[in-house]
Amino acid sequence: MNALAATNRNFKLASRLLGLDSKLEKSLLIPFREIKVECTIPKDDGTLQSYVGFRVQHDNARGPMKGGIRYHPEVDPDEVNALAQLMTWKTAVANIPYGGAKGGIGCNPSELSISELERLTRVFTQKIHDLIGTHTDVPAPDMGTGPQTMAWILDEYSKFHGYSPAVVTGKPIDLGGSLGRDAATGRGVLFATEALLNEYGKTVSGQRFVIQGFGNVGSWAAQLIDEKGGKVVAVSDITGAIKNSKGLDIPSLLKHTKEHRGVKGFHGGDSIDPSSILVEDCDVLIPAALGGVINRENANEIKAKFIVEAANHPTDPDADEILKKKGVVILPDIYANSGGVTVSYFEWVQNIQGFMWDEEKVNNELKTYMTKAFKDVKEMCKTHECDLRMGAFSLAVNRVARATVLRGWEA
Repeated sequence: MNALAATNRNFKLASRLLGLDSKLEKSLLIPFREIKVECTIPKDDGTLQSYVGFRVQHDNARGPMKGGIRYHPEVDPDEVNALAQLMTWKTAVANIPYGGAKGGIGCNPSELSISELERLTRVFTQKIHDLIGTHTDVPAPDMGTGPQTMAWILDEYSKFHGYSPAVVTGKPIDLGGSLGRDAATGRGVLFATEALLNEYGKTVSGQRFVIQGFGNVGSWAAQLIDEKGGKVVAVSDITGAIKNSKGLDIPSLLKHTKEHRGVKGFHGGDSIDPSSILVEDCDVLIPAALGGVINRENANEIKAKFIVEAANHPTDPDADEILKKKGVVILPDIYANSGGVTVSYFEWVQNIQGFMWDEEKVNNELKTYMTKAFKDVKEMCKTHECDLRMGAFSLAVNRVARATVLRGWEA
């Protein structure tokens, strides 16, 4: 089942649980707007090249739409639609005043020079500047983009609308970016894990963790879990996988990955088959890479008691059912990885106020939001006698549905 089908399925199950009528259900599923634009730029060699830029704006009942811009050669419209919709539910679970969006450009950023990427970003911004904005749609970095991309969008947008730092988040600190943003998703994963374990009378300290994916989210989660006394026994990335049942030396591993661009060759653990990482013996499994990695083929082999979804859509619906029967507790992506968008919201707030926070305030506020969201999800689970995924989806759908009805849009 692809990402869009899985998101739609969860939405429909939640709307049935809430007893929404079919008209309202349909209006919540259909995107507010889908944009497709041609972006033609001169390459460094003087030739012209055209690319397709796109933006799916899913819902704005609760506030401006929010979501990443990715530069990737294979842009699947269904996946973008699913991720835009996922952002609507994610922001609603976190209870931040946004709706969902997603977009990007079909290109291979590794084959473009810095100046070509800048020209492409500026042309894309020229095409969509009247459809994004501080109170309309606030883009952020995603796959293949970063703070520099956001700086170019901010500059190009400001030529049309005056200096507008809150039009994008994930900016460089020097242009109004927030302290704590780089670690935000990983730190949110830590706070989510703490809230979940606390429910079972446990703490991070002494638990054994396996982390699949050692990019920004996985590496920060590993570092913060290690600092809290958790034992990270195995990690993997695109270069390979390593395991040490006594616990990996995370500071040394982080140094190694920086120097060698991956975990492969790290001497503080044994090299293992990356495909076996998900079925390694542990207490908490954190998939922090791609979608669909936990499926009916491997679900029965999973030994973890808890799964914390740091990636988007890592568990497919078949695996969900198998794991539920096994008694494995899954903390869903729309809650577990919402730390990034929550700190993006803090960045937007700081830009609008023109008043920047220190890192301690950012981290404390993030903990407050993550802890409160977990309590809200658990409350929904009790009310509807459902698991955490349905609890999170029904909480989100209920909040968006109520805003839609209150605004008189449901007809």
